[in-house]
Amino acid sequence: MSPWLLWTVAALLSWGVWAVLSKLLGNRLTAEQSQALSTLGLAPILLPLAWGAGRALRCASRNGLALAFLGGTITCLGNITYYSAVARGEKVATVASITAMAPLVTVLLAVLMLRERMNKIQLAGIILSLAAIWLFNIQNERGLFSRTVLFAVPPILLWGASGFLQKAATNHLPGEVAALVYLSAFIPVGGFYALRTSWPDTIGARTWIIVTALGFFIAFGNFAVLAAYARGGQAALIAPLSNLYPVISVPLAVLLLHETIGMRESIAIAVALASVLALSWERRQEPMRPKDEIDY
Repeated sequence: MSPWLLWTVAALLSWGVWAVLSKLLGNRLTAEQSQALSTLGLAPILLPLAWGAGRALRCASRNGLALAFLGGTITCLGNITYYSAVARGEKVATVASITAMAPLVTVLLAVLMLRERMNKIQLAGIILSLAAIWLFNIQNERGLFSRTVLFAVPPILLWGASGFLQKAATNHLPGEVAALVYLSAFIPVGGFYALRTSWPDTIGARTWIIVTALGFFIAFGNFAVLAAYARGGQAALIAPLSNLYPVISVPLAVLLLHETIGMRESIAIAVALASVLALSWERRQEPMRPKDEIDY
């Protein structure tokens, strides 16, 4: 299995756990509070990155640094718009599922601006992964035109653009440096919302644990995506595949939250697994034959 695919699967696993944790958190915190406190979960990832990438950071490309920091900032803003949509009374499951369509933006930008190409089997994997996301996430036909979709548009655009910036940053930076700068952007954004929000008198220990774990798994997922990009993975492949985290979150929800899955979710899991196989198919380039051996 290619290194980029291993890291992409790691991102998928991390975000699958995150999806369950976000449901466990419920409405104990506002959108701004969740974004601010989840920053604490970045420490186990940021500290080793800062230790290992400090020297490379000093001679890193300024363009790459700017792209990585901008990508992290846009991700935070996407998180805020997502939590705001939930705060308006929309169903968490519906908003979260529709916003998983963000890779469509990333793929479009990568093909148009980075001129990425895919073989036919990988293209089929893209189609399968997007079909799986749709099967996981669209609950009914009327939902395509509901106000929930309108509230989900900002995070879709922001997260999709952030995914593109992640890939663009790794074209200029090592994966560890890009991850360090990208995740560091969460700190000023979290601090901003921490200062401007009104906090409750007490926050329970369980809430602290969940929101910190929430930040860790969000951060590790983004770190894994950047590592996949840095190891040659294409944004048009990594973005859809990493957003198939319902393959993980659905079974976890069944086991831990005693939720049930229907025929649609079962089909989606099968389609998602097929997309993993297709996306992992990398055609090897045949060596050039000497000119005098070419048949005419």
